[in-house]
Amino acid sequence: MSLPYTLILHGLGGSGPTHWQNWLAGELAHHGGQVDVPQFTLPDEPRLDVWLAELREHLAAAPREGERVVLAHSLACLLWLHHAAGDLDPALRVDRVLLVAPVHVGFTDEPAITEFLHPPLDPTLVRRAAASTRLVLGEGDPYCTLAQGKELAETLRLDLDVIVGGAHLNVAAGYGPWPAVLKWVRSDRTPLTPR
Repeated sequence: MSLPYTLILHGLGGSGPTHWQNWLAGELAHHGGQVDVPQFTLPDEPRLDVWLAELREHLAAAPREGERVVLAHSLACLLWLHHAAGDLDPALRVDRVLLVAPVHVGFTDEPAITEFLHPPLDPTLVRRAAASTRLVLGEGDPYCTLAQGKELAETLRLDLDVIVGGAHLNVAAGYGPWPAVLKWVRSDRTPLTPR
């Protein structure tokens, strides 16, 4: 079975070399997958308009044949929701999206992300951007409580996986290698499970 084209989107500050996103990119490339891991401009001082333009450039450059998959972590989840709500070229639609450990849409403790907050939360727009979208939350995430994440999933009508003890599903929470996310990319295997 051939691997899908995979676009991996980092959050505030980037992912770092031991983050699951970079581990996943290495695993997919090792097995012959086509992987794109863009480094957004000024990852510590993100601008919504800049990141949106860069996201759309990468989507436009993606192959047209075969399955196309997007994995977004943290702030990139809000970026994806803004993308979905924008004036969307149908050619940029993808097959599957995994939103991992989103920052809550009303999070106010980080001034650097203010532009990204309060994206339109319309399930029709999310379905317009991708045939299938799934949300993964870590229990104990300081940026999005389980209640907030469940409300987001319900509002957007998304399937939801909760990772017990997963926190922000980043390196600090022990998420370097994460075989379950590799299985999801390969075969849409759900639900997602801990590392």
